[in-house]
Amino acid sequence: MKLLIVRHGDPDYSIDSLTEKGWREAELLSKKLSKLDIKDFYVSTMGRAKDTASCTLKKMNRTATECDWLREFDVLIHRPDVPDRKICAWDWLPQDWTQDERFYQYDRWFENEAMQEANMKYYYDQVTGEFDKVLAEHGYVRDGHYYRVEKANNDTLVFFCHFGLGCVLISHLLSMSPMVLWHNLCAAPSSVTTLTSEERRKGIAGFRMNSYGDISHLYAHDEPPAFAARFCECYDNDERHD
Repeated sequence: MKLLIVRHGDPDYSIDSLTEKGWREAELLSKKLSKLDIKDFYVSTMGRAKDTASCTLKKMNRTATECDWLREFDVLIHRPDVPDRKICAWDWLPQDWTQDERFYQYDRWFENEAMQEANMKYYYDQVTGEFDKVLAEHGYVRDGHYYRVEKANNDTLVFFCHFGLGCVLISHLLSMSPMVLWHNLCAAPSSVTTLTSEERRKGIAGFRMNSYGDISHLYAHDEPPAFAARFCECYDNDERHD
């Protein structure tokens, strides 16, 4: 079974939709996805994800299941450098989050004091629990750190969602700390991440990431990637710092 985790196109956060560039990205993405044999589509209830999905769904004359748990993972925390206001858990400065060794551990990252204050593990378990329900419906049942295969298949499922949320799903599948993914990976708008099940022994499967943040559909049409996923490459650059 293949899982395609798709980030929405270049966002216009002020209206929870896409920029003009984002719509171009969504259209180019649809040309790629519409060539695939896709079993089911799932989409976040947020506008920018639904708008991105709409181009593919229209081209394929399909519908998607809207899932509130696929909304951006926007649980807020008191970040150490700005204690007077709350910020998304997946946006820490390197000099702060890297100092807590628990953040590198799958079973301890949520023990950090800021994470405990926000009840982070509860919200993480909510999302991953709903994700596992979908996988179980398609024949793969979570058992510890692997999946029992109750109905082996070669289906492809597509999830239109968001960067932070996508990292939560990946961290669950690969048993990794989401903090490492949130801060060390970059999924450009409209990018596609693919994970494929491997059943090397009958009835026992794991998921392997084949590609992360693929934007070949943009390069194929000379469309440059959006900068929305990144911060300044050098501090003196005229690019996003925060």
